[in-house]
Amino acid sequence: MMDLKGLAKRKKRVVGLDIGSNSVKLAEILDTPKGYILDRFSQIPLAKGIIVEGALAKENDLTSTIKRLYDITNCKHRKIVTSLSGHSVIVKKITMPVLETSELRELIREEAPKYLPFDNMNDVYFDFEILGENQYNPTRIDILLVAAKKDITESYVQAIERAGLPVSIMDVDTFALQTMLEENYDFNEDDSVAIVHIGASITNIAVIHKGATVFNRDVMLGGNTVTEALQAKLGGTFEEAEKIKIEGPPSADDAAIAAFEENLLSLTEPILAEIERSIDYYRSVVGGSDIQKVFLSGGVALTPGLTKSVAHAVGMATEIINPFRKITYKTKTMTPQQIAEIGAVAAVAVGLALRREGDK
Repeated sequence: MMDLKGLAKRKKRVVGLDIGSNSVKLAEILDTPKGYILDRFSQIPLAKGIIVEGALAKENDLTSTIKRLYDITNCKHRKIVTSLSGHSVIVKKITMPVLETSELRELIREEAPKYLPFDNMNDVYFDFEILGENQYNPTRIDILLVAAKKDITESYVQAIERAGLPVSIMDVDTFALQTMLEENYDFNEDDSVAIVHIGASITNIAVIHKGATVFNRDVMLGGNTVTEALQAKLGGTFEEAEKIKIEGPPSADDAAIAAFEENLLSLTEPILAEIERSIDYYRSVVGGSDIQKVFLSGGVALTPGLTKSVAHAVGMATEIINPFRKITYKTKTMTPQQIAEIGAVAAVAVGLALRREGDK
């Protein structure tokens, strides 16, 4: 997709750095004659409060975490592709008259306040992608407009570059997911698919049609919502509840584990309701081709029974995405079990690592 800062110059290998509110994930992918190969993947926890609703609250702490992650992975390549989501970035479909690209950019700059909650476009990085002719008016075209406040974007860039890592491309989470999806799955020209990425604090919901994002919504609910609800039920600290959420109750028999999983699934209902509401909104207001399949990613996607619940709620086939369906990995450093375990959480990082300098 898009490069909000226009930083890319040449097509060279980059490192995907997915900065979430609970962890930072690093992925590096080799482009070989035999196809893409995952060279390395690693993640490190991020202390609570460093990222708040997509905005960076503590730059120095993020810098320190990224340095530790690089030390752990021993990664030699330095050029970074990272991404934004949540309140820090806005993705909106608009219609404009048929104009040359340069004229469109100027018109968008002038008229952006009609579509975006920014008073001064000088404070904003923006980019756009032409989706094609508007289906209701052939004299106008549909455009996907992406915008992010410069101060938020630059806070991430500064934190990463203070770790000694130049930022080559600033992407958007849902676009990174689209990159990863299209590399691993084959679709017919008119297919529409939805991607639902449930992160720690944000759930990204996007619909892809004819190779373009035609709908995008970020919901401020995620894995932390489930952990906080579990903490309220069990007592103890957030960290203890998070461990139980991931590992299950200690010393439990099969019946206790089954009961716990059923209870955990019930705690995802607020997220499930937002997914259903978003898909219904797309169908009724945005219109267009119906969705053939929903792909889930993010750690919460692994919650037992969630895939079936989403499928029932939205009335369509649903599966957990596999970033390594066509991307192989180094068998000397990773096992099939490890690949299976990281698939759902590695989706954004893999999409970022597939980008190359010079991409648009």
